[in-house]
Amino acid sequence: MLFAVLFTDIANSGELRTQFLQAHIEWLEINKAIILIGGSLRLDLRETPKGGLWIAQANSKEQLDKIIKTDPFYIAGLRQSYEILYWSKSNSQRKELI
Repeated sequence: MLFAVLFTDIANSGELRTQFLQAHIEWLEINKAIILIGGSLRLDLRETPKGGLWIAQANSKEQLDKIIKTDPFYIAGLRQSYEILYWSKSNSQRKELI
């Protein structure tokens, strides 16, 4: 199943994000079979991210919940909250490289 995961970071946590960014990127690479796309979200390109977005492929929301709790950003306390949503591609035949 496909999922979109929306993360909201704790306000004013840019230093924490910077401190754990490399560990988080390495963790994403290790988990790339499940987390297909990941990246930060911000209101303006010059601002510190407000959160993040993943597109993930997993067996269940519970599987994703367990994986999220092993993410260095989560462990470090960066995440204020997250929401796991079922995601359906509008055109399942279309494959895009990003």
